[in-house]
Amino acid sequence: MTSSADHPADLGELFHAAFRGLRRTWSEQLSPWQLTPHQWRALMTLLHSRPVGQAPPAEPEEMRLKDLAEKLRIAPRSATEVVDQLEAKGLVRRDPDPTDRRATLVVSTAAGRQLFADITAERRDKSSEYFARLSAGDRAELARILAQLRD
Repeated sequence: MTSSADHPADLGELFHAAFRGLRRTWSEQLSPWQLTPHQWRALMTLLHSRPVGQAPPAEPEEMRLKDLAEKLRIAPRSATEVVDQLEAKGLVRRDPDPTDRRATLVVSTAAGRQLFADITAERRDKSSEYFARLSAGDRAELARILAQLRD
């Protein structure tokens, strides 16, 4: 008899099902902050250069709107809508790009950086809780395998 580990398609399905469970947990975590997954992705992309768990930087993070859209792999118009929503919540602001007067920079606010730090800490705790079902050895092995697949 063969196991699901013998069939790559089955591995893909198992991986996808496990990820859906984790993603559902993350989406539920965003609701107290009244943030959608799209808004979170945009804020995370804007602030992604900091190591996880590091305190919010004193200086705002900034990125051109078109670069944010590119990194999110969405149309610039869609990125504009998400930035509008984040701006209405006081998490980002728009500034003119000093190097190109036609361009707009999306800049994180102190509130946006703090929210990012709070949600990141909560997500780390929930992820730890989610993976606690595995033994320490299994978690280490999973991390090794996922790092290998990522690279």
